Amino acid sequence: MTNYSLEDVNNIYFDVLKEIGNIGAGNATTAIASMLQLRLDMNVPKVQLLSFPELGGAVGGEETQIVGIYLEVGSDISGSMMFLLTMESARFLVNKMMMKEGGSTESFDEIEMSALKEVGNIIAGSYLSALASMTQLTITPSVPYLAIDMAAAILSVPAIQFGQYGDNALLIQTEFGDDVMIDGYFILLPDLESYGKILSSLGIQV
Repeated sequence: MTNYSLEDVNNIYFDVLKEIGNIGAGNATTAIASMLQLRLDMNVPKVQLLSFPELGGAVGGEETQIVGIYLEVGSDISGSMMFLLTMESARFLVNKMMMKEGGSTESFDEIEMSALKEVGNIIAGSYLSALASMTQLTITPSVPYLAIDMAAAILSVPAIQFGQYGDNALLIQTEFGDDVMIDGYFILLPDLESYGKILSSLGIQV
């Protein structure tokens, strides 16, 4: 296995990751718009390589309650990915899906949790589809796991992997919506060998 970590990513690698983020966010916006039968606009995604302590601040603070959808990825590459939503954005999406009036702030019931998991599955699938299309690799996601907790607790899952794969993670922040903008955060954590496969498949020497 090549001996490098995510800190070694140079501008060329980072541009590739940004392009994957752009295409994935566009695919996700289109998929959600189709599902909700809405016309949604998307802001250009913000792509960053951040350490674990920085991730908590990027999603609103470690004590902020968020929704996290976690999946493992397999086949040609292995690793994990996570999609995070602010509580306000998650509630907005669920209300649209369930055709409820806006402004509801009560806890999510079992049906709404299932709907949220489906949203996460669609969005995560959009990013993985973008990655698979660009790299010509076969990438299969696991069944998604959903949790609602403080950001620090949810981010402890990828944090455990930081020690194995490097000190930084790729964070893609995206906004899409109509009159209300939805904040979402996508975290990709391929293992180092898979990271090399991704870059090599794009013709980038590692």
